[in-house]
Amino acid sequence: MLDDSTKETIQQGYRQFLQSRDLKPRQGQKQMVAAIANSLSHNDADKRLAVIEAGTGTGKTVAYLLSALPIARALDKTVVVATGTIALQEQLLLKDIPDLLEACGWDYQVALVKGRGRYICNLRLQQCMDAIKSKEAGLFLFEDELQFNPNGDSEDLYQELSESLEDGSWDGDRDAWDSRIADADWRTLTVDHRQCTGRRCQFVDQCPFFKARSELEEADCIVANHDLVMADLALGGGAILPPPEDCIYIFDEGHRLGETAVKHFGAQCRINTTINWLERLPKQLKGQAPVFEKDTTITEMLPRIEKGAKEVMDLLTVSYPRFKVYLDNVEDERQLYRFPQGDVGEDTREIAQNISSLTSRWMGRVEVLRDTLNEALSDKDYSVPNADVELFYQQVGSWLTKSESLLALWDRLKQQPTTNKVPLASWLRLDDTGSGNLDIAINASPIQATDILGEQLWGCCYGAVITSATLRSLGTFNSLKRETGIPETAQFLSVAGAFDYAEAATLRVPNNCIEGNSIDQHTDYIADNFAAMVEKKVGTLLLFSSRRQMDEVYDRLDSDIQSISLVQGKYSNREMVRLHKERVDQGKTSVLMGLASFAEGVDLPGDYCKHVIIAKLPFMVPDDPLHEALSEWVEAKGGNSFFDIALPIASLRLIQACGRLLRTETDTGTVTILDKRLLTKRYGGQLMDALPPFRRQH
Repeated sequence: MLDDSTKETIQQGYRQFLQSRDLKPRQGQKQMVAAIANSLSHNDADKRLAVIEAGTGTGKTVAYLLSALPIARALDKTVVVATGTIALQEQLLLKDIPDLLEACGWDYQVALVKGRGRYICNLRLQQCMDAIKSKEAGLFLFEDELQFNPNGDSEDLYQELSESLEDGSWDGDRDAWDSRIADADWRTLTVDHRQCTGRRCQFVDQCPFFKARSELEEADCIVANHDLVMADLALGGGAILPPPEDCIYIFDEGHRLGETAVKHFGAQCRINTTINWLERLPKQLKGQAPVFEKDTTITEMLPRIEKGAKEVMDLLTVSYPRFKVYLDNVEDERQLYRFPQGDVGEDTREIAQNISSLTSRWMGRVEVLRDTLNEALSDKDYSVPNADVELFYQQVGSWLTKSESLLALWDRLKQQPTTNKVPLASWLRLDDTGSGNLDIAINASPIQATDILGEQLWGCCYGAVITSATLRSLGTFNSLKRETGIPETAQFLSVAGAFDYAEAATLRVPNNCIEGNSIDQHTDYIADNFAAMVEKKVGTLLLFSSRRQMDEVYDRLDSDIQSISLVQGKYSNREMVRLHKERVDQGKTSVLMGLASFAEGVDLPGDYCKHVIIAKLPFMVPDDPLHEALSEWVEAKGGNSFFDIALPIASLRLIQACGRLLRTETDTGTVTILDKRLLTKRYGGQLMDALPPFRRQH
């Protein structure tokens, strides 16, 4: 039950917020505040989960913060707000949360948490600078396959980063650097948790990552992203964030949650790439033997580690031709073989069991070596200079990271399929690694996050809120439940946004348009009618489901239309939006042509977007192996993969695409869908009924 004091805090905070902004209460926002407060304060743990679809303009950020923060403080819990995009993270941290706290007069400590890879490693940076100064960069090996040999531009960058870090003008956060840092340059400057010496590092007091982590201990509210929450759960929970039982999670952009979890818990191994890595280990180990010759404990470990690596390598070498047989006999232009029902068969399970067992045993030996090196870093009288110990420690850490990934794959493949759980999707793909070299990539992935999230999140956390402007598909939450395992005991609610859709916008489906699955004719139709659909002196957004079709349409446009069109791929998304807004601000006509990433998360209010054109219904790519495996499983259970999976996902994506039009209460415009299947197919009516109640025009 919600106690009177907390209830008054929420109500008073809401009144002050509205007063400070000279706003009137929004019905949907009030419903959302009440639903979250009632859910999170429930005595029954099974009912402390709220799933709320809140239309654009509801003010959902204010609603969930207003209700969750006071309840978390009263219960001594931490609010973890997880987003699906960096853009929303920045908006929350820099604007939404500070504005709300100031308006309400509340005092809450807020911290941003990112993965270790977003922060520079001071030790790595020093190693880079030392190597550059000594002019021996070409001999300086950081990782197993990466030799540190920077060019002039990289050296200048490292020097600038070092100076900025030293004088305090930069905090070591990659996202806070003024210009873009190339992945290759940044990868050299950061480490993962296996390579970091932690509190034993000489730079621990200056470490940007540990500085950021120290803020978490005092934080009442942590802003993270879905990936980081999944990473924490994969480590057992409480490794990065507070333990789940002490957290109230808020998953904004919650429609991304299931997909994120599936991607995070998938595993892959490229056989030849892994063999090549293991082949290099003997040389690396022999190179360390003379450095550590006075430490017999370490020198005795090295041959055993070399032997273990060879055992794993030999098994992988034997396995390659066995897996290649599957690919040799498959007639698939994707060069892909998927195991039916995820069942890899007894022979493969036996191989997986052997590789898993050897890899696990070998990892144990490497972990002992890493622990020994860690202790050596604290020994002032140790016979080897700290710089050499640190470098070897990092190298050993990279071995552990790779072997951890290797073990995850083979551990999945050795499992017997069960009838009471969602199966894994398992497939092989022949990859061209360059210069005509072929490799076999083995993949194993959950096809849904139902079991993962059910066991590791919903059943462990104190409470949670899942929200987004689009959570329902075809008018129900069924698809979301299936993808994420959200229990039936959760509270499900859909609240209306602040828009008068029928007054503000028109939905058009031209009678003469072509069915989207008639690819050539459909492309002809778009190219022929493109110029007539462009809104003059304002912004138009044209969304495609296929890059190939988008490029073909663009290539067929007249040069004067091409000159006002910005096509995804020719510029970064951010630069496209900047140029588009600049043109519209100058009173010019501008068209954005984009794919799925422009169908959600892009904010183009007012004249920046007066017309959203959706080329065709956004059905999933039929040749995705995960989608194939999920469809196969649904069909095997007696379901219909099109109506149970493909259609609900298309409905959700279509709603998201339509949501690009109205971003503020004063926006107006048109949505045009150029796919006649909405008018000719039985399911077209279902898709139309699930869209916002725009004024309709055929």
